[in-house]
Amino acid sequence: MAAAEERQPGARSTGSAVPVIDVADYLAGARGAREAVGGEIRFALENVGFFVLVNHDVPRDLVARAFGEARRIHALDAGTKMSLRMNEHNNGYMAMARYTVRTAEVNAGAAPDLNEAFFVKRERPPGDPLRRSGRRFVGPNVWPDGLPGFRENVLACTDAMDRFARRMLPAVAAALDLPGGWFDKAFEESQFSFRLSHYPPVAAGENQFGIAPHTDVNFMTYLPQSEVPGLEVLMPSGEWAAVPDLPDSFAVNSGDTLHRWTNGRFKSTAHRARPPVGRHRYAIPFFFGPHVDTLIECLPTCRAPGSEPRFAPITYGDYLEWWYTENYPPERQDDA
Repeated sequence: MAAAEERQPGARSTGSAVPVIDVADYLAGARGAREAVGGEIRFALENVGFFVLVNHDVPRDLVARAFGEARRIHALDAGTKMSLRMNEHNNGYMAMARYTVRTAEVNAGAAPDLNEAFFVKRERPPGDPLRRSGRRFVGPNVWPDGLPGFRENVLACTDAMDRFARRMLPAVAAALDLPGGWFDKAFEESQFSFRLSHYPPVAAGENQFGIAPHTDVNFMTYLPQSEVPGLEVLMPSGEWAAVPDLPDSFAVNSGDTLHRWTNGRFKSTAHRARPPVGRHRYAIPFFFGPHVDTLIECLPTCRAPGSEPRFAPITYGDYLEWWYTENYPPERQDDA
């Protein structure tokens, strides 16, 4: 493992100490780039749990269209949006102030979050075996009528984000001293969630946020930066810092699943957003995870010889079941 105090070459630090990682050479297949970017990811995720990724190749027009669809879905009237409310697979619309991360240990008792959101997971045709299984989180998405192009634009963006996140897996493997293809099988059919969020400029009550301090449940999160910044990260110093707002970049963080998989080696860092002032904020985070049947157990490079893993093995599907039941029960939408 890289020593926490040793800075990996190439990782650029900003005033907020959130590293900035340039992946242009890596995506171009340059010699040594996988190991170099892996070292930068190792430093970022062992020390901060966040980094800003620049020079990706996800088409900016797809990202821009997805932001546009976030504006369109949340501009619908309340009755129409509630007709699209979340199903048992946690796909669809979540109303304002119907959610807070109850499993988070960083801010117990936070008031409900001041955002509304629309969730999409992998699109599965009716004959897909997992969809036919009736298992949770692999069922149908909820799509609005009367918004031409919405489904197509959202799925184009999720397809591109999924391809990109899978292309980053060899670098994550390098960060963990694993062969480049280590994660490939687990992510052949990734389990992702795409969240189209709206943060209106409203006054917050006591201990209330746009989204309260929390950690993410998934493997890694890729958040396209927007024209209205708002993401803040709990730094190792105990202070909250704004993520650097760089054009066409992704804010990237490791989640609870990667934290468990690495035996705690990679952080799952608390982050939050305050309600924006004077402007509406939209966010489109892509929550990337492995196939639901993937067993999350301590990686071989993340445990000292003779020591016991910190976390019991669990499938990703079972872990999602626990987390979503605690934090996103669909029945909470019924009284909106």
